[in-house]
Amino acid sequence: ILASAAPEVLMRLAEAGRTARGAGADNVRNVTGSPTAGIDPQELIDTRPHTRAIHHHILNNRELYGLPRKFNIAFDGGGRVAVLEDTNDIAFTAVRAEGAVWYRLALGGITGHRDFARETGILVPPADTTRVCDAILKVFIREGDRTDRRRARLKYVLDRIGLDGFVALVEQQMGTTLRRVNPSIIARRPDQLKHGHVGVHGQKQPGLNYVGVVCPVGRLPSAALRGLAAVAERFGSGTLRLTVWQNLIISDIADASLGDALAAIAALGLGWGASHLRGGLVACTGNAGCKFAASDTKGHAAALADWLEARITVDQPLNIHFTGCHHSCAQHFIADIGLLGAKVEHREDLVEGYDLHVGGGAGPEQAIGRLICSGIVFAALGPMVLVLLRAWQAMPGQSFQSWCGGHDDAALAAICAAAEVPA
Repeated sequence: ILASAAPEVLMRLAEAGRTARGAGADNVRNVTGSPTAGIDPQELIDTRPHTRAIHHHILNNRELYGLPRKFNIAFDGGGRVAVLEDTNDIAFTAVRAEGAVWYRLALGGITGHRDFARETGILVPPADTTRVCDAILKVFIREGDRTDRRRARLKYVLDRIGLDGFVALVEQQMGTTLRRVNPSIIARRPDQLKHGHVGVHGQKQPGLNYVGVVCPVGRLPSAALRGLAAVAERFGSGTLRLTVWQNLIISDIADASLGDALAAIAALGLGWGASHLRGGLVACTGNAGCKFAASDTKGHAAALADWLEARITVDQPLNIHFTGCHHSCAQHFIADIGLLGAKVEHREDLVEGYDLHVGGGAGPEQAIGRLICSGIVFAALGPMVLVLLRAWQAMPGQSFQSWCGGHDDAALAAICAAAEVPA
């Protein structure tokens, strides 16, 4: 974009409901809600009013602009599709207790630094979420250390003053006491679908469906996006919903129109189905667009999926995340297979490669992935992942995470070392 065109671009974005307000400061990034909010048959609450309220509250309060370059807030409404709220600085998880729906509060998630959000034991009434967020943000801005960008996150405030100490400051800021409860009164939440963000699913509204469209490694040409918008306008309610899994959802498609909508999506060269290898394939921008990345994550993710699918069929959903640097934008630590970009010495050159982590997960599978092999040139990565998958598939009835949990790091590294790597 030419600098001279910037005002026009910003004005047109604002007219479309998108704003750059606060972008010149350190503003909140991101506020995330359930992608199937309001249409999910099993959700406990529609998160949209609460995400929208805190988003606009922050934009319209200059005193809340003093945040680090990443400060994430997430609301999970209990639907089928995971939001990964436990990886966020502020995590609201919908739960049912004592006959009502509340948000369970957790704080300090930053899985790139190997930490999930910590349970506070606090339940927040949905109507109070903006007020609680406001107090948390003000205490963090006051107490946070902004002299070191690597430690300018809520986790490090909690490490320094303790979770209880931080909550006490939040209550002092609010002028009231937050409600702490025994976890035993909280009802079990509905199960989520590991790859529920792809495919055709019925909505809570009878006769309507949503379609999770696969965007290969999160890439979507502008012509395809315009085509999907046209599909949403013609067959749905004109709504496109983004997910944290780099795919999108078209909602509100009537049963009678579903076949035509799917045909229109296919005509764009896109699909709504994915193998268990591709359904959870996530890649950050990579060195094609990010100065920090050590590798071509998107290109390598697509190539690895092609290579593996030609050699193995996986019978359970699997999450494979490629991230290009230690900032962990693709959250490699919470993947079944997490790959961290690295420059690797190969003969007399430095080439693109990865450190291999396994056994991560979020939500009910919450775990930080374990490093089992480092400095793998990309050409050797496929064979190493393949032998791991074959060893796992030889032991049916286990998830990949549980299978990894039955082996120590040395045993998993030995399996990788047995791979037939090309010269």
